[in-house]
Amino acid sequence: VRGPRFRRLKIGAGHRLDVKASGVFVLGIGHGNKLLTDLYNCHLTKVYTVGGLFGKATDDFSDTGKLVEKTTFDHITREKLERILAVIQGTNHKALLMYSNIDMKTQEAYELAVKGLLRPMGKSPPIITAVRCLQFALPEFQLEIHCLHETQQYLRKVVHEIGLELKSSAVCTQVRRVRDGVFTLDDALPRTQWNLQSIQEAIQNCQLRVEAELEKTLG
Repeated sequence: VRGPRFRRLKIGAGHRLDVKASGVFVLGIGHGNKLLTDLYNCHLTKVYTVGGLFGKATDDFSDTGKLVEKTTFDHITREKLERILAVIQGTNHKALLMYSNIDMKTQEAYELAVKGLLRPMGKSPPIITAVRCLQFALPEFQLEIHCLHETQQYLRKVVHEIGLELKSSAVCTQVRRVRDGVFTLDDALPRTQWNLQSIQEAIQNCQLRVEAELEKTLG
């Protein structure tokens, strides 16, 4: 739509997705732009499914990049992959504690951990809070990654580094965001539902969840 009535309708973007990624992409309309900022300040976890392919490396870590190396992968097992994932999660957990700036011996830290609110409340490098293998069928695999302050390119690089740790190589075949804070794929509107009624319903359906999260995290 166009015209004078719509010139003051502001639409803002939440955590962005690059052109090679898909999934949940949150937009704010009007007053929702302030809520987007408030949600950003909550530093909520985002969840991705990330596909990988062992046996080759590219210049941009994706399966569509320029091929720079081919390697063998027959020696890789699911158990070996899961050991690497456990190391990644352990290393990132230490970073999470460090950037949370909370004394882990206190009652406050215990209560935050129980509620799942232990998170950096300021700037930090990308942090993976959980990672697990969803599917494994050589040469392909799929991971579920819970993270903070990431970019999709960072997740592709993680796949590349997993390949190196397993004495092979790997490229990323898919990055799909399945959750962004309180929003999931169930809340997403496909192109066929980009109309006023569907957008109004989506806002109403998410309103209570957004308010509850802001109250819990920011008080």
